[in-house]
Amino acid sequence: MNTPKELRYSEEHEWVKTEDGKVCIGITDFAQDELGDIVFVELPEVGEDIEADEPFGSVESVKTVSELYAPISGKVVEINEELEDSPEFVNESPYEKAWMIVIEASDESEIEKLMDAESYEKMISEE
Repeated sequence: MNTPKELRYSEEHEWVKTEDGKVCIGITDFAQDELGDIVFVELPEVGEDIEADEPFGSVESVKTVSELYAPISGKVVEINEELEDSPEFVNESPYEKAWMIVIEASDESEIEKLMDAESYEKMISEE
């Protein structure tokens, strides 16, 4: 299980990476493994506001459809359009090719409330 140490994690299995005041969000290696083969990814529109702990899109696998929950609040400034044609990137490369959205955080202190890699690994080992 790949859990990059520099990222923060939500209880809903999203990861967060902060760069240059922007926040990149995707789903974890654990989440994609649990979901199975991803066949469709639905993302919000650029300009949309997302709220922490509220759904911002969904991922459809051969097994199920799963909501994506915003780990923090903010405005969507970019979406990964490649996932529309290549949803399999979520399985192949959850932390590199399969980032989902980039937001401008409305409150960066929300990031501090997310788990570090060690806490996230502990949580998933108990599931």
